[in-house]
Amino acid sequence: MSAPTRVLICDDQAMIRAGLATIVDAQPDLEVAGQCGDGRTAVRLAAELKPDVVVMDVRMPVLDGIEATRLLAAADVEHPVKVLVVTTFNLDEYVYEALRAGASGFLLKDAPPDRLLHAIRTVALGQALLDPDVTRRLVGQYAARIRPAPGAPRDLPLTPRELEVLRLIADGLSNSEIAAELVISRETVKTFVSRILTKLGLRDRVQAVVFAYRHGLVP
Repeated sequence: MSAPTRVLICDDQAMIRAGLATIVDAQPDLEVAGQCGDGRTAVRLAAELKPDVVVMDVRMPVLDGIEATRLLAAADVEHPVKVLVVTTFNLDEYVYEALRAGASGFLLKDAPPDRLLHAIRTVALGQALLDPDVTRRLVGQYAARIRPAPGAPRDLPLTPRELEVLRLIADGLSNSEIAAELVISRETVKTFVSRILTKLGLRDRVQAVVFAYRHGLVP
């Protein structure tokens, strides 16, 4: 039996921390590695405890969740930690800033427990968790902030099919929707996504969306 996924829970409200910890510890494949109430402590504990996933609130004292996420998961961090941002505030600005800081997922606190558990497991596997509708809304609202980078699409190490899949990812389509659009299986889509991320040196679908916009693959 494989070792359980270790989760660090960071929220400034003790009752919410306790509730999240109870949900996580009830699962045989998950365990709470630690708890804290501010972002600065989260950064310290992450270095000490080396959790597989950090569940991070946004609004906290000392250091907020966005800055803590940046210190833990930004592109220039030597040993990045997977961060799932969980907040009561359904604001696109928070989603955008959290993902730009390096978060692998974003979830609202009013989500049911099974969705939280799914999110933790998804992030632990190295996959991004962002609802396709949220992706579409974000790229529509914030695409102008993403500065184009040098390099034409023809210079990218992708096959025409992989470029097609990347464009659909950037459009916010899920694997199922991409499979339906291209009339291929979901497993084939997963293979394409994996190849794209590997070839481009990207961590997850969120980075793929930003990459596509920066390289002018989508308008």
